[in-house]
Amino acid sequence: MSDTRTSLDIEEYPDWEVQKNRILTLEEWQDKWVTHKIGFHQEQGHQLLKKHLDTFLKGESGLRVFFPLCGKAVEMKWFADRGHSVVGVEISELGIREFFMEQNLSYSEEPIAEIPGTKVFKSSSGNISLYCCSIFDLPRVNIGKFDRIWDRGSLVAINPGDRKRYADVMLSLLREKFQYFLAVLSYDPTKHAGPPFYVPDTEIQRLFGTKCNILCLEKVDTFEERHKTWGIDYIFEKLYLLAEK
Repeated sequence: MSDTRTSLDIEEYPDWEVQKNRILTLEEWQDKWVTHKIGFHQEQGHQLLKKHLDTFLKGESGLRVFFPLCGKAVEMKWFADRGHSVVGVEISELGIREFFMEQNLSYSEEPIAEIPGTKVFKSSSGNISLYCCSIFDLPRVNIGKFDRIWDRGSLVAINPGDRKRYADVMLSLLREKFQYFLAVLSYDPTKHAGPPFYVPDTEIQRLFGTKCNILCLEKVDTFEERHKTWGIDYIFEKLYLLAEK
C-alpha cells in the first residue's frame, strides 16, 4: 500500500511529545552493533530511495552525498559505484568495518586530529570516507559541503531533545541547489517509546521549514511481524524531499 503526496502530509498525535525526554546514549547505540540488534539495517537497500533515485540525483554526476548515522548502509556503495563521492558518520567502528568487509572494499584508517580518539576510514578508491564519531562532533572536521543528504534511520534515531541541534548541523553542510531526502516513521508513539522515534510533519516543518521547501513524496505501509513486539499494530514510512527555498 502506498500513496503519493504533493505537500506536507499533516498527520500527528496530540500527545506526540510523549517521547520528548527519551534518551539513548552513544554507548547504548554502540552496544546494539555489538549484540547485533540492528533491525534498522536494510541489506537490500532502501526501496523508496531506489524508486525515487532519479528525483534525488536529477541526472547530475560527481555529486557529494552525505550519510548521517550511516551504519553499514549498502546505498553508500551504490552512489560510489555511480561516480559520486560519499561521506558518512557513524558512532560504531564495528558498523564501519562491517560495511567495508561486506562490500569487499579495501580501506585505510587514520586518526581525526580535531577529535581525539576517533578515526576516519577511507576506501582505497578514495570516494568513500566514513567518520567514526558523534554527529555533533563532526562540525569540528572540515568535510566541506554536500549536494545531497540521504537521511534514513538518522533523524528518527536522534534523541528528540537533540533534534534542533541535529537539524542545524545538517543545514550547515548543504551546498546551494541541494536535495535532501528524509525518511521518517509514523506510528502511535504512546505505544512504543522508540527508537526509532516518531517524527510528525509539524516537527519537520519546525526543524527545516525556514531554509527548505518540504515535499512528501510518498507514504508506504511498512508494518512487519517484528513490529508487533513494539506494541504497535501499524507503522508507515514517509519519504520527504527537502530542497532549497
